[in-house]
Amino acid sequence: MDVLSDLLVRARAGHTLVRQLVRRPPWSVTYADAPPLTVVATLGGCGSVRFDDAGAPAARLAPGDIALIRGPGRHTIADDPATPPGFVISRGKKHFPDGREVAAAAQRNSAPRTYGAGSPGATTMLRGAYEFHGAVGARLLDMLPPLAVVPAGPRTQAALDLLAAEIARDEPGQDAVLARLLDLVLVLALRGWCARPSTVLPAWYRALEDPAVGDALRLMHDDPARRWTVAALALEVGMSRAAFAARFTALVGEPPLTYLIGWRMTLGADLLRDTEETVAAVARAVGYEDAFAFSVAFKRARGVSPSVWRRGTAPATRRDPAADG
Repeated sequence: MDVLSDLLVRARAGHTLVRQLVRRPPWSVTYADAPPLTVVATLGGCGSVRFDDAGAPAARLAPGDIALIRGPGRHTIADDPATPPGFVISRGKKHFPDGREVAAAAQRNSAPRTYGAGSPGATTMLRGAYEFHGAVGARLLDMLPPLAVVPAGPRTQAALDLLAAEIARDEPGQDAVLARLLDLVLVLALRGWCARPSTVLPAWYRALEDPAVGDALRLMHDDPARRWTVAALALEVGMSRAAFAARFTALVGEPPLTYLIGWRMTLGADLLRDTEETVAAVARAVGYEDAFAFSVAFKRARGVSPSVWRRGTAPATRRDPAADG
């Protein structure tokens, strides 16, 4: 599995939520407790995304544009950045701007997963929410600014058309279909964002384009517990040890085994957080023969012992990854 796919699979937690919003201007919906990653796309009409923080970026969305919004900042989706607050979604409930909760009976669902109703001049938006978590999720989200807008294009439009065609259906397996189509939209949007010349990318992502270094990264992600050495990695990618070590360090910004240790600590942190495996079992899962060696490496990387980390990061009861809007 390639490195980006590996991060996406490991970072997922809970189910993915997909909704369609149909609103006639002027309209706005504010998300007070946003999930780690929100995907917003304009299907019809124009929209915008803005943040409540002063000086934070705002963007207009043309038909077919996709916005990737990194949480947990409070943000507003609207027809125009200047539109005043309309509704606020907080803790899974819909409120008026003055804080009063909107009665459930007053919320219009014109079709499954669809809020609002079509009318001349209405804007149609798709909104998907991801509950990424843990150290792997952080590594993935670090690729993105608070707001990344990917302009409409043939490949993303085809994926959006598929998602739009399925979102209001109510058939067996529909949630699985929508989750996979949203994943497709997300991956294509990430590719589009990363391909922009102005995008500042982490070194490991840029290094994926190099055949040898990209293969070495994939090998370490596929089998982090293997007893990798620089010589073994170099042999796998068909290079001399010295040449491989120099190229890897130049492209990734750190030596191969330093990267490997960092990736092992990332995986170990999430295993400690999300499972009840013993420290010794976690150590073996990420390539250490005993708990002591793992604990030393973990404390060096995270500043605390595995046991202290586990106590401090035990997952709390999670809310729905995104409230409906």
